[in-house]
Amino acid sequence: MKIGLGADHRGAAAAKQLIERLAALGHEVSVLSNLTTDTIDYPISAHAVGTAVANHQVDRGVLICGTGIGMCIAANKVHGVRAAVVHDELTAEISRTHNDANVLCLSADLLGQRLIEKIVEAWLGTPFQGGRHARRLEEIRAIEQGKDPARGQA
Repeated sequence: MKIGLGADHRGAAAAKQLIERLAALGHEVSVLSNLTTDTIDYPISAHAVGTAVANHQVDRGVLICGTGIGMCIAANKVHGVRAAVVHDELTAEISRTHNDANVLCLSADLLGQRLIEKIVEAWLGTPFQGGRHARRLEEIRAIEQGKDPARGQA
């Protein structure tokens, strides 16, 4: 799987370590932000990864900042992105099975490196469940188009 990876300055060290783990698992990693401890505003990294996911240049994206929250908010502004901030393997799995999340947002400050790696592995290995959840994704797409998801119209 081709993974787009981005981080701000607070997530840079965790992202660098994650590259090695993803490569060891056989994934191709495309680093889409400058992984430095110099100040990098999270919306810039979120936009780069979100755009790569939305344009199908990568299969999925992983973003790391201090809390994961800012990255998630910014990435979800990109049309077609379903970003989720998660804190454990269970929420990672649910973000895939129920929401078909295509961008994973993580906290460098609140999660240790081993937990980050376990979360990413769980997220990458979990398929979308479909079924009733597919209907909900269509409702999300309606919102992206400025429509009322209850009515399917603007």
